[in-house]
Amino acid sequence: MNNCIIILTLILLAAMVLAGGKNGLKSFFGLILTLGILIISVTLIAWGISYLIVTLIGALIILATTIYFGNSTPQNAELAFYAALIVLAIMICLIVPIEHWAQIQGFGNENTPELEGMSLQIGIKFMNVSISMMVLSTLGAIAEAAVSISSNLHEILQQNPELTTNQITISGIKSGHQILSTACNTLFFGFFGGFLSLFIWFVQLNYSFGTFLNDKIFVAEFSLTIISIIAVILTIPTTILIFNLQHHHHKLSS
Repeated sequence: MNNCIIILTLILLAAMVLAGGKNGLKSFFGLILTLGILIISVTLIAWGISYLIVTLIGALIILATTIYFGNSTPQNAELAFYAALIVLAIMICLIVPIEHWAQIQGFGNENTPELEGMSLQIGIKFMNVSISMMVLSTLGAIAEAAVSISSNLHEILQQNPELTTNQITISGIKSGHQILSTACNTLFFGFFGGFLSLFIWFVQLNYSFGTFLNDKIFVAEFSLTIISIIAVILTIPTTILIFNLQHHHHKLSS
């Protein structure tokens, strides 16, 4: 298994370098750095450090790494980073009450065989872990949408510098529709692909439709998918708004 991971990692590195050159290499090291940050975040939370502080600091570093390492244009990266920060703040305000209301933290009945003989008294609230996991899991969708919209807007303005704010907004919304459609498909396919074996298990065990919809594992994974889509939706107008403000400020200063 270790050899398989190493081989796949090397193939990924080669593919990223061939496809993106220096930017691809930077993105690969950014990916490694992001993985390290996630491992450190989990370790710090396990040591009892405030999950909210660890999550916020980790999220900021991950967003900066993902956006700046994968973007060669400082203007695009700056705009995407500001938009991502705003959306992240909104998502935290949304995720915390949803997690408390849904009560999807911890393990489901399907995890019982693996947990037999293990103690769950680890000194950490599973609610906090669940909130941290959901916040960190949305970062990829936020960063990707912010970078895509930012790049499209700068390219549109570069080709048509005389565009008005309304025209820029309309062009940004059209680009956002395409990005949203792609992101929704990616997130849903990822959810169903990762959940396929459990789907089959539910069918084989003759779970009723109501039991299936109320299963903790299903609700947790599906909620994460919906939250990620909401994050992408919020990222589109936020990025457009910040871009328009920066463009308006630049026109006034010049």
